[in-house]
Amino acid sequence: MDAYAYRQYQKQLQQRRKGRAEDPLARFFKRAWSFLWPLLASLAAVGISYLFISRYAFSRDEGLKFQNPWGFLLLLGIPLALLHDVYLRTKVSAKLVFTRVDVLKQLPGRARAKLLVVLPGILRASAIGLVALAVARPQATAIREQAEVEGIDIVMTLDMSNSMEAADIKPSRLEAAKAVIDEFVKRRVNDRIGIVVFGREALTLCPLTLDYSVVRNLVRSLQLGNVDGRGTAIGNALGTATNRLRKSTAETKVIVLLTDGANNQGNVSPQQAAEFAKTLGIKIYTILAGKQEETPVEVDTDFFGHSIFGKAHYPVNPELLKKISEQTGGRFYTAQDRKSLEDSFHSILDALEKTKISDVGVVYAETFPRFLIPALLLLLLEILMRFTLSRKSP
Repeated sequence: MDAYAYRQYQKQLQQRRKGRAEDPLARFFKRAWSFLWPLLASLAAVGISYLFISRYAFSRDEGLKFQNPWGFLLLLGIPLALLHDVYLRTKVSAKLVFTRVDVLKQLPGRARAKLLVVLPGILRASAIGLVALAVARPQATAIREQAEVEGIDIVMTLDMSNSMEAADIKPSRLEAAKAVIDEFVKRRVNDRIGIVVFGREALTLCPLTLDYSVVRNLVRSLQLGNVDGRGTAIGNALGTATNRLRKSTAETKVIVLLTDGANNQGNVSPQQAAEFAKTLGIKIYTILAGKQEETPVEVDTDFFGHSIFGKAHYPVNPELLKKISEQTGGRFYTAQDRKSLEDSFHSILDALEKTKISDVGVVYAETFPRFLIPALLLLLLEILMRFTLSRKSP
């Protein structure tokens, strides 16, 4: 130990003897303050960070909400981290372990030396607070109160009866229809789109929305068996789709019906559903998918996993689909391959008008990196300080 360190050693001994003579209450408040002010500094750092990030969100016309409020419980880690740090400092002081002598020689006052001792703890506690805010899952909210856009209201009505497994349109009628609908939705900009699926019964998969990512993900997830495929309830499907458009304020309302069969189930006839749609000013465009004779159907797989195809015959009724379209002012299409299926959708779009519609909604975006990245930087700074300026030497 050099001369400077020895003087510090003697000075600390005197302070310890003086501390024994101090009033116990005064000693308690002194120790309490040594813990309280780093706690207040840490909370202030977290609060300032939150205010700064909130102002940044506000400047971009965003709100800020927390999806997992229970994450704020991690803020309790701030006093725990500081208590642990204070305990270690007390233990180190009892053993007369000093801050690096070469650093202390450059510090004229006790305040700066003390700051070097407590600053790593404050950095760690502040990082814990920011991690708590990140775990609470902050989300920026951009509110569309009344977005006036040019578009039309479309309900895609997709047949999911067992006959859609036929492979005359590769890889199957259903998979080809899903791919074409996905591409159709991908190219839309301001058209509200809903999805109705049907087999023996009809169900709404997605109501009218401008959130195309939701529509595309739902369509991609469709598989035979999601609805009872032992029948084709075209009338019920048109009735369900019409009900989705019943309250629409758009001047142009459209149902695109894609099927490969004839109506053989349901308690509503296609003609009745078409008449109801016509009353509401809804146009029905029908697409008959597949060939109208025997079609290949996968019946098994060989030893190498290759498909083994058989032949199946599914009844169709193109005259019914044509009559439905003409009754409502729409148009009838046939699609015997992938290209003609795509052309059918493009032709439908070319025939449609544009009109103003309103959409009310809130867009959410995950913003936890705004809190997590500063937390990691503070932890890195704390580690650097503990191994450099605030490193302890016996």
